[in-house]
Amino acid sequence: MLNNLTNHIKKFVKLDEADEELINQAVTIKSVKKKTFLLQPDHICRELYFVSKGCLRLYFINKKLNEQITQFAIENWWMSDHGSLESGKPSSYYIQAVENSEVISISKLKLEELFEKAPQLERYFRIVQQRAFTASQKRIEYIYSMSDEERYRHFSSLFPDFIQRIPQYMLASYLGFTPQFMSKIRAKKV
Repeated sequence: MLNNLTNHIKKFVKLDEADEELINQAVTIKSVKKKTFLLQPDHICRELYFVSKGCLRLYFINKKLNEQITQFAIENWWMSDHGSLESGKPSSYYIQAVENSEVISISKLKLEELFEKAPQLERYFRIVQQRAFTASQKRIEYIYSMSDEERYRHFSSLFPDFIQRIPQYMLASYLGFTPQFMSKIRAKKV
């Protein structure tokens, strides 16, 4: 499982054996059963999670008391509540396993130590964060510029395998509409 992480890092920066050993010593491997929480509101987020296998979701409960999913993470994606992680303040989010998952976690403290010992890892995390930020910007653009149906069709064309993996009510939450509307859209599909 650690090879998944180091292989992902090597796509962006060079690592030697000593760097790989530093990474392996800094991280923790966790097997997480479906529906298990890695973070809940009012707790401080202290780790970043790399998904080696499975799927996680990040969500909050909105004013209508509905789950509002803001992010998914599948294989080779990172997830955290960065606001809580950076500020040390309690989170308002949940991080939950959508499937039985295997994650590699690293604490903020261990990550900072790694940056000191292997500075190229700062570059790796900068690239990963830039890509995640760009994806978030595009998602916001799609929410404001596309109809619900256009958003669903666009997402399903980009991620057809992912659509099959997650429950439809979760996808509806992520895309910003109700499960009932999702059913209507899917019924139109020829």
